[in-house]
Amino acid sequence: MFKLQGTVKAVFPTVQVSEKFSKREFVVTDSSSMYPQDIMFQLTQDKCALIDGVQPNDQVEVSFNLRGREWTSPQGEVKYFNTLEAWRIDKVGAMGGGMPAGGPSAMNLDPISTNNVELTVNKEDDDLPF
Repeated sequence: MFKLQGTVKAVFPTVQVSEKFSKREFVVTDSSSMYPQDIMFQLTQDKCALIDGVQPNDQVEVSFNLRGREWTSPQGEVKYFNTLEAWRIDKVGAMGGGMPAGGPSAMNLDPISTNNVELTVNKEDDDLPF
């Protein structure tokens, strides 16, 4: 699993590749280095809707898997392809609030705040020998 934060540059419509397979592509600009990179991601099947609430220029964090495959052309030439398969998109920044673009999830992975917790130790009740 990998994650990348950046700015959405483009969102493309869903393409029905075959009767049983659909995909949707989008581009995120990674500006974390000296030379910004435009990274193409792919959503497939039921994940195509994850990008529906996202617009160009939105700041997002994309969780994705790296996929690779071999393909042999009709002429016998072997080629290799890579795909960045997105499976979660979170808006980030002041307006996004970290809410997943596909809606809230059942799991909340945010740490529990302990700012208002007060710990007290009563030494008289402490019967431990050390």
